[in-house]
Amino acid sequence: MTDKLKNLIVRTLSGAVLAALLFGATLLSPWGYIALLGVVTAVGAWEFYRLCSHCGYSPQRVMGTALAVVLFGFGAAVFAAVTVSRDLQPEAVILASLLYLLVAVPSVFVCELFRGEENPIANVATTLAGVLYVALPAALMLVVPLLLSVVGEWNPWYAICYILIIWANDVFAYLTGITLGKHRMCERISPKKSWEGFVGGVVAAVGFAVLFGYLLKGNLAVWAGLGGVIAITGVAGDFVESLFKRSAGVKDSGAIMPGHGGVLDRFDALFISAPYVVLYLIIVS
Repeated sequence: MTDKLKNLIVRTLSGAVLAALLFGATLLSPWGYIALLGVVTAVGAWEFYRLCSHCGYSPQRVMGTALAVVLFGFGAAVFAAVTVSRDLQPEAVILASLLYLLVAVPSVFVCELFRGEENPIANVATTLAGVLYVALPAALMLVVPLLLSVVGEWNPWYAICYILIIWANDVFAYLTGITLGKHRMCERISPKKSWEGFVGGVVAAVGFAVLFGYLLKGNLAVWAGLGGVIAITGVAGDFVESLFKRSAGVKDSGAIMPGHGGVLDRFDALFISAPYVVLYLIIVS
């Protein structure tokens, strides 16, 4: 058995396990979806700080990861209030968010005083960047299914469709790229990505989005636009993480998933696409 075949088998099995976890947790209950994204937030933040360390910086790993989880927790509290208890108090959410900002940001600066590390400005900046890069999009991913639902209720299939559109874009961009790709998009960051693959991914994402919109009895024009937004911003997310890894001089952000790398490697497109998807759905609704 060749090394390439072994790698393909490992990637396939690992991908199947990942898909089972994603879909199983999401279909189980809203709490399963929250728990899944909570793990993604914690591990993703830790991996981001690992990349920063490879770049020569010294972010506050424990503090940053804790702040990321707390920020995601605010989003989870709002999500639970809407989907489970239906007793959302906007004033309480706003107050809690303000208290978080008033405490979290200064705490990072103060903690840096006692660390004695070089490049304190860069250390503080990378610590806060990890919170924004991972936790904020993860919290917004809780909002996407609610905005897609006509009645604003929890339906696990909206969350699954969002993930499947991302995957469709990734898979078909890869297949189109290896068969037709000739014109490179940005060799400085990702030498293998081509414009042909990009177009193939966008077409597939829009097609799958329209199919899901039809099955879920949604507005097909809105779903088509959603597919386009997800595809374009998802590619941007892939480039962003590739830029980080190239700067850090590593192939993968982590090794938690054999054959796939780390959490950032699998969720990089979602981290960048989520804010744009939320903005798009707010505008069209």
